Amino acid sequence: MTTSGTQSGGPRAVQGDRVRRDRRGRGLRTPLLPADLPAARSRAEQFDQVVLSAVSALESRWPTELSTLEFAVDEVPIVSSEAIAPATDVILDGSVPLARFFAPGVDKRGKPTKARVVLYRRPLEVRAGDPSDLGDLVEEVLAEQVAAILGEPESEPEDEA
Repeated sequence: MTTSGTQSGGPRAVQGDRVRRDRRGRGLRTPLLPADLPAARSRAEQFDQVVLSAVSALESRWPTELSTLEFAVDEVPIVSSEAIAPATDVILDGSVPLARFFAPGVDKRGKPTKARVVLYRRPLEVRAGDPSDLGDLVEEVLAEQVAAILGEPESEPEDEA
């Protein structure tokens, strides 16, 4: 974070409680990459984009059914391996959850919440191995989770080729 308008005339960088000066103007002046390049996005932002494209593909299959669902991304599941039991609301790979369904309910403030499907980013990235396979894995996990929620048999999306 840089603040301007200091009495000494130069910008100061604030790091925690310590303030240090950018002496002689050798600091980073602009972003390293333009914002429109894919490399400028973090892995989390790239994963979010993959999830958005997978959700839009599912919305074309189930437009009205998915209007009551929210989709979310979390880094890693916060559960112990003993607490995981195979169920329809959790997609597992071994003992590691890849996605989970949370039924609608009431939050801490007493407000109603929508039903939510949570994808866990790090387990999915590790299992994909290759960034090009990540999109297919996310689509497969989401389709399996949504089919289980809607009570429909699991079916492969129609191949366009």
